[in-house]
Amino acid sequence: MPRRDPHSSHDQENHERWLISYSDFITLLFAFFVVMYSISSVNEGKYKVLSKTLIGAFDVVEKKQTSSSNLVELGEYVKNSLIDFPGQSNKEGDLVDTDQAQKSQLGQLSEQVESAFADLIEDKVIAINGNETWVEISLSSGLLFGSGSATPSAAAQPILEEIAGILSGYKNPIRVEGFTDNVPISSTVFPSNWELSSARSATVVRLLAQAGVEANRMAAIGYGEYQPVASNETAEGRNENRRVVLVVSKDLDLRRTASGAGEPTAESAEDNTFLKEKNNVKTLELEGGGLLFTKDEKKK
Repeated sequence: MPRRDPHSSHDQENHERWLISYSDFITLLFAFFVVMYSISSVNEGKYKVLSKTLIGAFDVVEKKQTSSSNLVELGEYVKNSLIDFPGQSNKEGDLVDTDQAQKSQLGQLSEQVESAFADLIEDKVIAINGNETWVEISLSSGLLFGSGSATPSAAAQPILEEIAGILSGYKNPIRVEGFTDNVPISSTVFPSNWELSSARSATVVRLLAQAGVEANRMAAIGYGEYQPVASNETAEGRNENRRVVLVVSKDLDLRRTASGAGEPTAESAEDNTFLKEKNNVKTLELEGGGLLFTKDEKKK
């Protein structure tokens, strides 16, 4: 029997298989160039039709392209529109401007007082202090009143009239605060330093109102001996503690307002609540001279 050649099967195999892969590659490459060519030569009419079809299918709103120059013109238009309409304004900017104006007014007021009373400030019977929210005009009680008295002295009238002339040019609210030293007082008119300090501040308010300052801008407060600025152990310290202070606030809305008609305001409602509960409040005098307010459970 003839012997079979081991290489005969290998010779009969197809050695041109690579042509299949090569033809696939050429076909794909051809398709790629066809697509590239078709994209580069798009028919504008067909593209618009296709674009509209896609927009309608996906419910997409077509946006118009806006150049950078158009954006700048639009911005200028909006800015000019905000400026040109008198009824519209930038509220935040207005608040900043108002705040700066109020601070400037306090600075002007302080300068006016310092200029008008330079000699008395040098003699340390008038002092000017303050910050961005208030100006404090401190007057020595000896400049305005006699010892243990709330009757204004001869020098008080012209001083307060000059201060009133300055304050009347502004609308800021004013707190007039009275202070005393810790020397006890017990008289028919002033049983304690509370009454004396309150009477002195009320006298200053009355004189300022008579000199032209609007009464609804002012409030009189008495602190008695309980807000010292110096030690009461020395005569100099007690002299510093006897004072009347005018506090001018930056905040124009600080003073309380009352509604003359219609529904009561929130402030007046709170006041009415306080008045209703006033009879249930019990006042206790402490050993140090202070007052303690507590609710009286017996009164309901």
